[in-house]
Amino acid sequence: MSTEVTNNTALERFEIFVDGAIAGYAEYQDTTSERGFVHAEIYPRYEGQGLGRTLVRSALDSSREQGYGILPLCPMVRHFVETHGEYVASVPQWAREGLGLPQ
Repeated sequence: MSTEVTNNTALERFEIFVDGAIAGYAEYQDTTSERGFVHAEIYPRYEGQGLGRTLVRSALDSSREQGYGILPLCPMVRHFVETHGEYVASVPQWAREGLGLPQ
């Protein structure tokens, strides 16, 4: 099984492909300095294979490399940030309390 995550800027979402077929996506909305992840999903056929983690990790890493702060507004992305503490620092301080993340 080969996986690839791409940033579809026209649709404002990161997409994950498995053997060339789209398996899910993470939608975002950008501001000048933050990227808010508003919805993410893995299609039912592909659930339970760790693709959500792969998608979110790649999307967050790419966003950080581009200089964006992360706003994990969607439950899947917020859960990932909560369970992978190295990403909390990418969430702006002003947003952490409202999202229930460590200060």
